[in-house]
Parts: sequence; structure tokens; C-alpha cells
Amino acid sequence: MKDDQLTPGRRLVLRAAAALGAAAAAGCTATGGPDAPGPTAPSGAPAAGPPARRPLKPSAYRLQPMAGYGPPRTARALPRVRKAPILRMDGHDRSMVLTFDDGPDPRYTRPILRTLRKYDVRAMFFVCGEMAADHPDLLREMADDGHLIGNHTWSHPLLPKLNRSTMREQIGRTCDVIEDVTGEPPAWFRAPYGAWNRNAFQLGAALGMEPLAWTVDTLDWTEPGARAIVRRVRAGAGPGVVVLSHDAGGDRSGSVDALRTYLPELLESGYRVTVPGRYAM
Repeated sequence: MKDDQLTPGRRLVLRAAAALGAAAAAGCTATGGPDAPGPTAPSGAPAAGPPARRPLKPSAYRLQPMAGYGPPRTARALPRVRKAPILRMDGHDRSMVLTFDDGPDPRYTRPILRTLRKYDVRAMFFVCGEMAADHPDLLREMADDGHLIGNHTWSHPLLPKLNRSTMREQIGRTCDVIEDVTGEPPAWFRAPYGAWNRNAFQLGAALGMEPLAWTVDTLDWTEPGARAIVRRVRAGAGPGVVVLSHDAGGDRSGSVDALRTYLPELLESGYRVTVPGRYAM
């Protein structure tokens, strides 16, 4: 029978079969192909970072349950939402905590790590996400040496000036970088400039972090010189004290030199320079 002799019913069946075949072929080529575009930021543009780096995955997933293959991950206990940051560590022994903000910066972070390693001391580094993304090797070195890596936002903004969604992006993206590089999410958060508000406390706690401020400010960000920094650490030393210094954000050579002086002095005076445990407060 010729094509033009087909009955109307048979023509309809053949046309439907052809349409189904074409749809199936299109579905196979439209998903999972090697040329499929990668993820983009909510605005449609690639997420921020060096051009060669893959876009950062959205951080909001950390506030939602995860589903997938493999054994389920045990949910981390979240800290309570505080109304003020922790200023010093509890305890009656002669322990102190050294903290360094704004890095990592190879010019200053590396010599600080060498000095800490020389005296077998652990410290805390509150890193900015954009700096950490540029220097993942320094994050790995911190983690390998047993230092605690805290979250200091992505680009060091004044948090009370931000709306909640922008603040969550600043904090969440930095959590992502730290966990991607070290395999562990940060347990501590510090607001730039020590400027906290309710949203900062709530978002930090929701992402599993305690807020830590400081007891002694070395004011090294004013670049006063090593001698002035050493004097401030000596004057403020005491049980539970948290010392604030910086390893980026300007000329931090004074901070590097001061550490070489006051760290052995603290140890010789009987202080134990250590880091806090997770949710120890």
C-alpha cells in the first residue's frame, strides 16, 4: 500500500510515533551533556573570585536538610543565639588565646605560622573569604598545624549596614571556602570592627559558630611598631585573655616582629597559649 493510500487512522498512529521518537531524542541531548553551562550566581553572573576558580556553591543549603546517597551525616549541635560576643575564655588557669584577623596574607601569615610552630603554640585565625580563596595553601597550613580557623566575613564590611540576605552571603560564602579547603566548617565567628547586631548573632549561630571578640586590642592596625604592640600584650596578659592582632590589611611587619618577642615571654612567665574547644562556653 502506498503512503497516499494509508487510512486516516493509520496516518495518525504513524505521526504520533514519530513525534514521540523526536521528543525522546531531544531529552537525551538536553541534560548532562559536556557543554551544559555551570552554576551561576543568583544574578546570573558567575560567582565572585579569581577567573579560574569554579563558582562558589550557594551557602543557604547549610540552613536546610541535606538529602543524597551514602550514610546520613549527623547534624551538628548549634550554639545558642547570644546577645553579646564572648570577650574572654572561662577558666582559672594561666591560659591565653592569640588571634589574628583579616588574612591570610603570605607576607605576614607565613612568618607568624613559623613563629607559632617554633614554640609549638596554637592560635586562631579569623580569615576573610576573599583572602582565603586566593590563598588556600595557607588555610591548609593553618589546619595542618592545629590552628583554629574562624570566619571574618567575605570582604570585611560593616555588618550593621547590611541587610540580612547580604550579611548571610558574606558569612555563608566564607564558611564554604573554609570547609571546602580544610574539610571542617568554622566553629567561631568575628564581626569586622567588632560591630555586631542581632542578625549577625542569629546568622552566626545558625551556621554553627560562636561569636568571639577580644580582651586585649594590640591596635596593630594603626601600625604603631613592634615595641608598642609588645607593651600592650604585656600589660593585658592574664588568665582567659583573648589578644587581637592582624596578619593582613596593611603593613603587619610590626605584628610579626612583636610576636617573636612577647610569645616566648608569655611562655616563660607560665602562661599556656592555647585555643578554645568547640562550644566550650
